[in-house]
Amino acid sequence: MTTEAKTSPRERLLDAAAALTYREGVGVGIQALCQAAGVSKRSLYQLFESKDELLAASLERGAPAYKAWLLPPVDDDRSPRERILHVFAQIESQAGAPDFHGCRYLAIQIELKNTAHPASRVARGVKEDLARFFRAEAQQGGADDPDLLARQLLLVFDGASARAGIEADDLAGLISPTVDALLDRGGVR
Repeated sequence: MTTEAKTSPRERLLDAAAALTYREGVGVGIQALCQAAGVSKRSLYQLFESKDELLAASLERGAPAYKAWLLPPVDDDRSPRERILHVFAQIESQAGAPDFHGCRYLAIQIELKNTAHPASRVARGVKEDLARFFRAEAQQGGADDPDLLARQLLLVFDGASARAGIEADDLAGLISPTVDALLDRGGVR
């Protein structure tokens, strides 16, 4: 007989916050979060100071898995150009999935509009990590202006993610040529 380890109320709340806010947005109510997690409001407020804190903790908890999925491994032996293209291939691979709603970290920043919100700070940190990755790879690849190229790549990433997330465009065959052109112009090998 096997017994499945039960997840704690805290873990269930973090899971519910991740799933519901990604699918429905940050406006999802406390009642819906508690119902999805199978916990009472009292339990939520014993575990988290506020819904804002729950949302931030949920984003923070998911960030390592997101980065592991999005970024190539550190010991990857591909060229900087190929490592950058890997990131965009990851987005392109998910773009057509019915449950893909774009980059959750970008969506949080757009929805909240408040840079001081705890979830917005977490999201901004994840996006800054991506910009640092692009900058480092661009520099290693010989870019003329790694800072500018990193900003341009982040703009394409966010734009592609947002357009795919709202099903405004079919990204197949669109992302890679756009990124290739930026990398060519920036001098990345």
